[in-house]
Amino acid sequence: MKHKDAACQHSGTMKLGAERAPQRSLLKADGLTDEQIKKPLIGIVNSFNDIVPGHIHLDKISRAVKDGVLMNGGTPLEFNTIAVCDGIAMGHEGMRYSLCTRELIADSVECMARAHALDALVFIPSCDKVVPGMLMAAARLNLPGLFVAGGPMLSLPGKNGAGMDLNSVFEAVGGHAIGSVTEKELCDVENGACPTCGSCSGMFTANSMNCLCEALGLGLPGNGTIPAVFSSRIRLAKRAGEIIMRLLEKNITVLDILTDTSLKNALAVDMALGCSTNSALHLAAIAHEAKLDFSLQLINEISARTPNLCKLAPAGPHHMQDLDAAGGVYAVMRQLLQGGLLDGSPMTVLGKPVRESVEDHHVLDAMVIRPLSDPYAAAGGLAAMFGNLCPRGAIVKQSAVARQMLRHEGPARVFNSENDAVDAIFGGRIRKGDVIVIRYEGPRGGPGMREMLGPTSAIAGMGLDKEVALITDGRFSGATRGAAIGHVSPEAESGGPIALLEEGDKIQIDIPAKQLNVLLSENEWETRRARHKAPEPRPLSGYLRRYAKWVSSADRGAVFLESEENE
Repeated sequence: MKHKDAACQHSGTMKLGAERAPQRSLLKADGLTDEQIKKPLIGIVNSFNDIVPGHIHLDKISRAVKDGVLMNGGTPLEFNTIAVCDGIAMGHEGMRYSLCTRELIADSVECMARAHALDALVFIPSCDKVVPGMLMAAARLNLPGLFVAGGPMLSLPGKNGAGMDLNSVFEAVGGHAIGSVTEKELCDVENGACPTCGSCSGMFTANSMNCLCEALGLGLPGNGTIPAVFSSRIRLAKRAGEIIMRLLEKNITVLDILTDTSLKNALAVDMALGCSTNSALHLAAIAHEAKLDFSLQLINEISARTPNLCKLAPAGPHHMQDLDAAGGVYAVMRQLLQGGLLDGSPMTVLGKPVRESVEDHHVLDAMVIRPLSDPYAAAGGLAAMFGNLCPRGAIVKQSAVARQMLRHEGPARVFNSENDAVDAIFGGRIRKGDVIVIRYEGPRGGPGMREMLGPTSAIAGMGLDKEVALITDGRFSGATRGAAIGHVSPEAESGGPIALLEEGDKIQIDIPAKQLNVLLSENEWETRRARHKAPEPRPLSGYLRRYAKWVSSADRGAVFLESEENE
């Protein structure tokens, strides 16, 4: 074992030479032969577990990736990361533990890959925070790497003929609260909304991020859209095992693919697809790891020139299986490229630039992927908002906002926690025209920046989504629809203006103008700052305590920074 293969430049430092006999001995304890040890060691980063429906089948995806690696001369070595199901964690203290897992996942992948001197990595994520956590690790490690997700659930039609998804259940709960949905109807929706394994079937956060892996160049065509239960998903995983060996042979690493240009391409695809508001949070964090420029203003710049071509749930009737049948993400990319809205030069994991990678992918259903000449909207799916209520920005999924709510003025209904707001909504204390404000739920104040699908779905289920807005320094599920504005920065815990709001303040929302303001004089602001007293902080322990100490504001991606940088 004296010859050092160029493809084993990392593992060679751990396994070659007489002095590495102890390490080889331990690898042999795993059952590896001398021939397997000589080959490149490919890390298979798997987020399989028995709890999360998006992850319960990832053992099969991993097996297929390993087959692809073995067929192409590598030795696959699997290890696992944690994964939280946002839907199961939603609406209780468990949601504080969702976003914060992103950093744990990134750190754990770094530790495993470096400690064991792996040569390349295939990442197998599925749900919300796992994809960006793994992307952050991929950028940090800068090895040859690619992503193959578990794929989305199928959406099956309910009694009204419309496709159902997890959001259907949350909204049915709201309808049940006002008596418009019976116990039997609620049970029927509960039983039919999530019919298969996979990530929830709309353009929610998991599917948004898995689609953006394709747009970044780090996922194979179909990564974000091929349903979890299709055999083509297994074939895609085998191909991923083949492709990682090609990338290793050519020494194409993640940061050869993840560049400023590919990040801007991903934002353009984000706007065309109408992705989750969480994509803004995660792309900022990924850019931070890759040392790329990112700002909320960049979102508006790209949104202004990129039309919204897709209306997937929650914004419209289509689901991920429809996008897949219509040509998938690469068909969207080809259309944007032809319109001069995408840069064709960045490299992809296919080993060729975007312009060549997408050339054989065509739109097969113009109702699901609209042409540039007839988009759903002239501007993209997301908008960053600014104003005296959010000096450093806030995010809204404008493609999922009813037209009559794009501009709205109403009285603030102020709550210092999600739980208090939910009690008020289900208690019938919210009136038409109100602007619900939920604060002290930001990255640090929550801590953990809980998603708030419960209150937004209750509002929609009660038929108030066209008359009531919601503003928070927390965040929303990708399944949220309506005038829901999140990520307000600075957050209340950091003394942001949202902390100074009082019941009845007039709030002015102007999404087309990207403005979010409260109608107060500067003298009134100063008076309130002088008398402001924050509520008692929540008692914290364990990881949440450390997380609250190190996490940055939402506009910076809620990443870990030195404490003096966090303000």
